[in-house]
Amino acid sequence: MTWTQAEYSIKNPNIQDVQGMNYLWGGMLLVGIFYGACTGNLGAVTEGAIDASREAVMLAISLLGVTAMWTGLMEVAGKAGILEGITRKIRPFLRFLFPDIPEGHPALERIAVNLIANFFGLGAAATPPGLMAMEELALLEEERHTGSRSLQGTVSGKEITSYGYGTKKRQKRAVVRGTASNEMCTFLILNISSLQLIPVNVIAYRSQYGSANPAAIVGPGIVATAVSTAVAIVFCKIMDR
Repeated sequence: MTWTQAEYSIKNPNIQDVQGMNYLWGGMLLVGIFYGACTGNLGAVTEGAIDASREAVMLAISLLGVTAMWTGLMEVAGKAGILEGITRKIRPFLRFLFPDIPEGHPALERIAVNLIANFFGLGAAATPPGLMAMEELALLEEERHTGSRSLQGTVSGKEITSYGYGTKKRQKRAVVRGTASNEMCTFLILNISSLQLIPVNVIAYRSQYGSANPAAIVGPGIVATAVSTAVAIVFCKIMDR
């Protein structure tokens, strides 16, 4: 048997939350237009919308080159086996952060790739493995609900004999359906703190808006994200007790 999403039926009860966000943003736009019309500034609203659209396109184009370069480097690193080597090096760190994810579970690989991409400031490249990691964590939580303690088969082309829920000292319990697990919360908090070596997007923003030294943000960025990540780890470990 193969570990695939087809073997599980995980319902998403939060689809209405996404629709709610659409209503929220649409409502904000309508309120702004209505207020501009009532105060006699509808022309300014129209001009502002056009200027903002033009600036957004120019900023997107300026980010395209930087993002393409670093994403390409990440692809080369993946083909060369560099990312796989880094993943093996940080596996003890991942085991410390996620002790209840079974050894060999595909979620760990997805999380590692996401953290590496974020470390190099590649938010766009980090998003796909981040989403896949959340899906794998959801599958793991579904397994806890069904009470299946092991799974025979292959994962990502590798033979898997069994999965457990954690160490013998701490058996992991499933959370209430529709509630994020501890692993999901920890992963999300790490993404928010986002330790970065090279803040690519911020450098591109500073360059776009005429900064004399766009890369000057690198040092302060490393210090700030290192502190935020350390605080995030301490918080997660405290809340996980």
